[in-house]
Amino acid sequence: MEFSSRQLRAFHLVARYRSFARAAEELLITASGLSVLIRELERQLGFRLFDRTTRQVTLTTFGNELIMVTEPGLGVLDAAMSRIEDSAKGRERWISVGTTPWLAANVLPPAIKQFRERRPDLRIRLLDGWLDEIQQRVQAGKLDMGVGIFKISSGVRRSPLFRFALMAVLPDQGAAINSVAMRWSSLRGQRLISLTKDYPHQLVIDKQLAKVGAVSKRGQVVKLLETQIALVEANEGIAVIPSFGMLACRNRKVTMSALIDPVVNLDFYQISNRGSHLSADAKEFSRFLETYIANWAGSSSVQ
Repeated sequence: MEFSSRQLRAFHLVARYRSFARAAEELLITASGLSVLIRELERQLGFRLFDRTTRQVTLTTFGNELIMVTEPGLGVLDAAMSRIEDSAKGRERWISVGTTPWLAANVLPPAIKQFRERRPDLRIRLLDGWLDEIQQRVQAGKLDMGVGIFKISSGVRRSPLFRFALMAVLPDQGAAINSVAMRWSSLRGQRLISLTKDYPHQLVIDKQLAKVGAVSKRGQVVKLLETQIALVEANEGIAVIPSFGMLACRNRKVTMSALIDPVVNLDFYQISNRGSHLSADAKEFSRFLETYIANWAGSSSVQ
C-alpha cells in the first residue's frame, strides 16, 4: 500500500477543520482537488475516512484510528525535513509568537522552556502586545503566529487551541478561594469592573449580561487583567474574566466562582497569516502548545 505525505496532510487538515473548504484553503488547492486526494486515499486504504453531509464533515471510526496512528509520524517528518533543510543552509532556526501581556508573562514562558527541552535547536521570540497589534503583525507577515482570543479577520487563519469558560471574581469575604457556582442573573445590580472593548471577550460578557437581564452598575474600565483583579480585591466591584485568569487571582484576597445558567465558553485561538503556510517548526510548537494549554488549564480550573 502506497500513499503520499500530501494525501496524509490533506486528510489531517480536513479532520482538524471539519471542512473541505478550509483545508483546501490552507493547502492552496481547490476544494474539488482536495476531494480527489481524499477519495484516492480512501480507495487505497479500502475504507471511508469521513462521513459527509451538506452541513458537516465527521471522522469515521477508521478515520479516527488513522489520525491517532499517523499524527505523530507526520509531525516528526515535517520537523525533521525542516531541520535538515535549515542545517544544509546554515540558517538560525527561530519562530515568532505574539500574545497579550498577561499571557506573555505567565503562560508562554514556561511553555517555551518546556518546549525547548525537546527542541534546543529552535529559538522562540515572544512579543507581548495588544490583540489588534498582534493580529496586524501576523497579517503583515511580521509574526509567525498569535495566541489569544481573537476576532474573525479576513487576513488571518484562526485555529482553536482550547476552550475556556467565564467566571466571576468577587471580593473575599472569608470563603474558600473557589466558591460555588453562580448564576449570571445573580450579578444583577453589582458594580462591574470591565476591560476595554479592545478585548473581544468583554463584548461577549456585556452581551450575556444583557441577555439574562443582569444589568450591572458600571464600574471602572481598565486595560489589564491584573488591574481588574486588584480593584476587586480593593472592594471596588466584581469582575467577569476567562477561567485562564485564575492564576492572576491566586495571590489576591478574592473569591472565584464558575458562572452558570448558562455556561458561556470562549475559544482560545492560534492565528497565522492566511496567505502563507506555517513552517514545520511553527506547526510543531502549535501542536505542543495545544497540549500544554489543555494540561495547564486542567490544573488551574475552578472546581
